[in-house]
Amino acid sequence: MSENTGTLELPSAAGPLDRPLSTAGIAGLSTAVAAKLAKGLGVRTIRDLLEHVPRRYIDLSNTKKIRDLKIGEEATTQGTVLRVDGRYIRSKRHLLTVTIKDETGTLSLLWWNQAFRTKSFAPGQRLVVAGRLDRNRGQVAITNPFYEALRSGEQVHTGRVIPIHSTTQGVSTTQIRRFVHTALQKYGAYVKDPLPETLVKARGLIARADAIREVHFPTSDKLMRAARHRLVFEELFVLSSGLAIRKHRLETTADGIAHGDFSDVEPFLSSLPFQPTRAQRRVIDEIAGDMARSRPMNRLLQGEVGSGKTVVAVAAALIAHASGSQTAFMAPTEVLAEQHYATVKQLLAPLSDRAPVETGKLFGDGFDVVLLTGSVTGKERKRALEKAASGDAMILVGTHALIQEGVEFKRLGLAIVDEQHRFGVHQRIALRAKGIEGAQPDTLIMTATPIPRTLTLTLYGDLDVGSLDEMPPGRMPVTTTVARDEFSRARAYKQIRTEVERSRQAFIICPLVEDSASLEVKAAESEFERIRSDVFQDLRVGLIHGRMRSDAKESVMSEMRDGRIDVLVSTTVIEVGVDIPNATVMIVEDADRFGLSQLHQLRGRVGRGTDPATCFLFTAIDPLAEEARADAMTRLNAMASTNDGLKLAELDLELRGGGQLFGRGSVDEGKGAPAQVGRGDLRFANLTRDLDVLVEARREAFSLVDHDPSLALPANASLLDEVRRRFADRLDWLFAS
Repeated sequence: MSENTGTLELPSAAGPLDRPLSTAGIAGLSTAVAAKLAKGLGVRTIRDLLEHVPRRYIDLSNTKKIRDLKIGEEATTQGTVLRVDGRYIRSKRHLLTVTIKDETGTLSLLWWNQAFRTKSFAPGQRLVVAGRLDRNRGQVAITNPFYEALRSGEQVHTGRVIPIHSTTQGVSTTQIRRFVHTALQKYGAYVKDPLPETLVKARGLIARADAIREVHFPTSDKLMRAARHRLVFEELFVLSSGLAIRKHRLETTADGIAHGDFSDVEPFLSSLPFQPTRAQRRVIDEIAGDMARSRPMNRLLQGEVGSGKTVVAVAAALIAHASGSQTAFMAPTEVLAEQHYATVKQLLAPLSDRAPVETGKLFGDGFDVVLLTGSVTGKERKRALEKAASGDAMILVGTHALIQEGVEFKRLGLAIVDEQHRFGVHQRIALRAKGIEGAQPDTLIMTATPIPRTLTLTLYGDLDVGSLDEMPPGRMPVTTTVARDEFSRARAYKQIRTEVERSRQAFIICPLVEDSASLEVKAAESEFERIRSDVFQDLRVGLIHGRMRSDAKESVMSEMRDGRIDVLVSTTVIEVGVDIPNATVMIVEDADRFGLSQLHQLRGRVGRGTDPATCFLFTAIDPLAEEARADAMTRLNAMASTNDGLKLAELDLELRGGGQLFGRGSVDEGKGAPAQVGRGDLRFANLTRDLDVLVEARREAFSLVDHDPSLALPANASLLDEVRRRFADRLDWLFAS
C-alpha cells in the first residue's frame, strides 16, 4: 500500500499464469485465435483461460431417441443431418434450420441471426445435440442447441459430462474446452491459493487448484458443486476484503470537518409547503450524526423518483453552512443542474431572513446559491468563480464544470453528487479534492436508481447507506401499458389530447436524435415534425435533445415548466431529475431498446403531482419472434406489472448478468442500443444467486481486516496480492484517498 497516494497498487511481478495466450504453447491457440478470445471474451492470459469457467454442462450419459423427447424437457439426442436450410425472413432476420433424423423420427434445430453457422453443417453429418424441446412457429424444435459433430463410427461415451464455455465468433466451445484441458496440464501446478489456510480449513473449502480442475471437468456432481462454491466464496471474499480495507482506512485515518450546528434544519423543514416524510426526517438525522463526527461522511442516499432527495441535500448543506463550510452540488447534465439550482433557491427562499454565519465575508448577507456549468461564460462565470473562492457562495450547483481547473472553494465542507453512476471515478475524486488541505469534505452520493441489496454490499460496500423508502402523500402509481398496434397508438394520442384539455402535459420519448439508416427506430427530430404537423397540429409541441445548445435546452425546459408546451418530444436527456408535476402522460417509442433502470427513470418524469398518470411503452417486436428478444419483452412486461423500483432493479441485475457488477448498460443518445463486450466483473459469482454466500464472505472479510487492517501479516500476503490483482485496476476509486 502506497504511503503517498493511499492506493492499492497492482502486483509488480507477473507469474507464469499471466503470460499472454499467444505465448502459452497450446496447440491450436494461434495469435489470431488469441486475438478473438481477447476481443470477444476478454480472455487474454493463461489465468483468464483457467478462470473462464463453463456456463453449463451437458450430460451425455443419457441420450434419448428423437421420438422419446418431450416438450419442455432438457435432453440429449443424436442423429444424421437430413437438410440444411438458411434463409432471410421478415426483412433482415436470418433463420437457420437444420433437420436431423434417427430411426425413430426427425427433429429441427433452429438458430436466429447466426448465418455464419450455415457452413458448419452438411447432409450426412452425424451430430450429438442437447437442449430444450419447444414449439417454435408451429414446429417441434430445439432453438440454439449445443451440438458436436461425431466422427465416423464414434458413439457418445457413457458417463461423459461436457463443459459448455461461453464462446465468441470464430472460436467454438470445443476448441475452448481443448485449450483449457491443455492449459491445466501445463500450468495447473502454478495455481496458488490466495485465501488464508486457517479460513480454508475452517469453512471446509477444497483447494483452489482442485476447484479449477473440477469446475472445468467435473468427476462428480458433488465435487463440481463444491468447486463452484469455493470459487464463488473466494471471489466475494477477496472483493469484500478490498472494501473492508477502504472503509477501515476512511474511518481511522482520514480527517474531516465536524459540523455540530443543526439549528437551521428544523426551521427549514417547517418552512416547506408540504409535510416532510418520516423517511426524510430519519435520513436527515442519520446525515447529521455523520456530519457531527471529525471523520468525513461517506454516505449513499437512495430513493425512488420523487421521494424528496433534494430536500435532504439542502438540509445537509444547511448543516455545513452553519459551521462555516460551503457545499458543492454536482449533477450529470446541465438540464438537471439548472433544475437543482432553481429548486434549491426556491427551497431556501423562506429562510432568507435568518442571520448568516459570521465568518468574515463567508456567505455575504444570506444564502447565496450559484450556478456553474459549461454554458456559464464570460462575466457570469467570473462572478461564480469569485463567489466560490471568496466564500460568498453557500452552495455551488453545477456539472463536471465544478471540478475544472480554476474552480476553488474557500472552505468546501460537503460534496453532493447526484446520480453518481453517470460520473467517472476520477470526477468524484476530483470534487473531494477541492476541500481544504488536511480535511476531506463530507460526501453525500445520491441516486434515484434503486440498488439491489447485493450491490449495496459490494459496489457500495464501503459506504453507509440511507434510503428514502416512503413517497410523499398523494402520489399515485403510474399505469403502464405495453403497446404494439395502431389501435393502441390512437388510444395513447387520444389520452394525450384529453389530458391537455385538462391543462396537463405529456412527453414523447425517442431513443435517437436523428434518423438512422441502420436502425429501424424512431428519432426525436423526425418524430417532432410528424407529431407537430400530422398528429397535434393544434397543440404546442416542443423538442429537446442532447445535441441542442445549452441555452436552447434551458429555454425549452423553462417553457415546459411554465406550461407553455403541451407535448414535449425528447430523447433520454430528460431521463434524470426533470420535475414537471403537471405531466401526466408519457409515450416511450421503441421501448424494447431501453434497459429496465432507464425505463423506470423515464417513467418517473410523469405522475409527480397528485393526478393519475399513464405511460405507454411502444415496441415493434414481432410476437412470433419473441424468442429472439425475450429479455426485451421481460423488461417491458415487468414495467407494466409493477412500479416498485427495487423489484425492477433486482430483475435488471438478473438480466444484465450477475457478473456485471461495475458496468451499466444504457442507450447512448443518438446511437441506439448498448454494446457490452468482454468479461463480467465477477468471474465466478452471480449476485442474483449467491447473496447468502456474499453475506458470509463479507462477514469473514470484515472480521479479518478488523484484526489486520492492511493485510500486512505474512499469512495474508497472498490475499493482499489477489485483492490488488483482481480489483485494484477496476475499483481504483475504492482505494483512492
